Amino acid sequence: MPEDPHTCLIYGLGLQTDLPIPALAGLAQAPRVDIRLLAGFMPSDLGDLRAEETIAIPVDPNLDDAGEPCLRADWLRDGQYLRLSYSDGTVFVIDAAFNAIWVTWPPSSSVEDTATYLLGPVLGYLLRLRGVTCLHASAVAVDDRCIALVGPSGAGKSTTAAAFAQLGFPVLSDDVVPLLPDEVGYLVPPAYPRVRLWQSAVEGLFGSPEALPLLTPNWDKRFLDLDSAGHHFQATPLPLAGVYFLGDLSALPEAPIVETISARDALMTLVGDTYGTHFLDPPRRAREFELLGQLVKRVPLRRVQASTDISRIHDLCRAIVDDVRRTAAARP
Repeated sequence: MPEDPHTCLIYGLGLQTDLPIPALAGLAQAPRVDIRLLAGFMPSDLGDLRAEETIAIPVDPNLDDAGEPCLRADWLRDGQYLRLSYSDGTVFVIDAAFNAIWVTWPPSSSVEDTATYLLGPVLGYLLRLRGVTCLHASAVAVDDRCIALVGPSGAGKSTTAAAFAQLGFPVLSDDVVPLLPDEVGYLVPPAYPRVRLWQSAVEGLFGSPEALPLLTPNWDKRFLDLDSAGHHFQATPLPLAGVYFLGDLSALPEAPIVETISARDALMTLVGDTYGTHFLDPPRRAREFELLGQLVKRVPLRRVQASTDISRIHDLCRAIVDDVRRTAAARP
């Protein structure tokens, strides 16, 4: 028998699921259901799917250890469904209304394994298809607003967010940051109370690679529980106070360095650091470009160089906080 459905708010959406997902424990009950997660089976009308009813989408160029694409994607039945097939055998299918997700996984995987896909890329892609622009970023609360830490994979977004958490600053989101325009700027809704970290980052921040629990026994990535003692999850949306682009590490003694970046350079970087652009049709791409063009005019933009010495990462956090507060004080 399935579990009683549980509905929670994540990325500003009401997600209903009939199986427990540990990472979502403690999230606020959603007042509505926007998306239903249906686990263990697929839509009945996909049982006799023919090859000519699929249209491949070029997505993830990364390969797994066997040389296979980590992710394959295709539209099914003239765009009625989007299928995301991961190389470990996990498959998600999203309907054309973008309000239902079906998922199956192989016996070698678990709910925790499946959640690593669902709570990051899958919901990120779904948000994009629903018309919400999402940055590949982490978001941290500073006073009554938040900042976005932007950068490609490996830039240190999650590590920096975890360092902020160590200093007592609440974290809204890790990896996916939706942008919801309002009358004065952009609101960032919270994700869920975890920051995912590679073992090298865990060692650098907490002194041992085993200092934090594993996301899943099948993966060597770990997580910081933002509901644990001394750490905080920002459970309500906050206005965006600035975007901080994480650049190359610096061995200079003056690092960390926080400097202004031009709107043009910021726009080009943001276009490359939005989530799931390969799923967007031309009208959606045009709307996204317009939103990002407005964002770089309305929000402070900075380029950041952290020190190569990870023991100085808290200095980077403090430098960013000083910049946020200085910028806020200078505004009329």
